[in-house]
Amino acid sequence: MTERSFTAEQVDAAVQSLTEAGRFAHAQEIVTHAAPGLQRILGTALDEGGFFEGAHAAESARVAAIDDAEQRLTALRVLAAEETRIGMLIGVAIGLELADELRRVSEKSEQGESA
Repeated sequence: MTERSFTAEQVDAAVQSLTEAGRFAHAQEIVTHAAPGLQRILGTALDEGGFFEGAHAAESARVAAIDDAEQRLTALRVLAAEETRIGMLIGVAIGLELADELRRVSEKSEQGESA
């Protein structure tokens, strides 16, 4: 089975189609069901990528040590936004792999039924 590649235009069109109303209903059901396993995979990916070490730990300590409450709050918001972006990007990668795996399982099942 060959892996597919996509052009930037195809990706842009697919992202745009995600804005359609009701588009996520089935996906939300799948994610709700798979949430514990997906959360473990995300944690493992972050850990293996070294996210909880080095720079992250240093930045967390730096933010916690800011004396001025307003500056500390601003820095905390920036750190939370950065962590959210990283988690989202890794989550998307996991979602793409999950979709590929579901497709492969479905194709194998269909081939077994037609054999």
